[in-house]
Amino acid sequence: MARRFWFAAIFGLCIWTVDRGLTSAQESKSSASGESAASAKPAHPDKAALEKSFAETLTGATLVGHFTVVGRPDPGKERTDRYEIEKAEKIEGHRWLITSRIKYGKHDLKVPMPLEVYWAGDTPVITVSNVTVPGLGTFVARVLVYGDRYAGTWQHDKFGGHMWGMIERTAPSASSTPAKPKLE
Repeated sequence: MARRFWFAAIFGLCIWTVDRGLTSAQESKSSASGESAASAKPAHPDKAALEKSFAETLTGATLVGHFTVVGRPDPGKERTDRYEIEKAEKIEGHRWLITSRIKYGKHDLKVPMPLEVYWAGDTPVITVSNVTVPGLGTFVARVLVYGDRYAGTWQHDKFGGHMWGMIERTAPSASSTPAKPKLE
């Protein structure tokens, strides 16, 4: 029994010594850099800069990727996905207006979609909650955007699944570029 006590006491002393050494090293690092331990907080990203970067990332971009449909005979089968975004602009608060071209079945239309964007640190999460697009149905989605990638979940009426892919710059089409006058 005495052996167990001494072992526990020595083990505890070792833990205390290591902990004091780490604390001392952190304190000396903070004081060497001129920071106090209380002011050594991680920097919060500037929201205005994050929002500007998000708008620039999506404006004139195409989300090219894949999606799955949960509950279908081939639940793991990937299908290709494509969202052409003309413009992303903040309205106010969490509200944004994303103007995109939707190609779905026989439909091919440009739709301004009012939606919300929330931030998980420096990562925007596009939030679509029961948004009805006339002629297409009601949609729910949560899509995060990070760098040149996106990933999320989607629901369209009674079907839903997962989506992911890359964000590519959209090449200007001939129809969107004004024709240059011919000089004769």
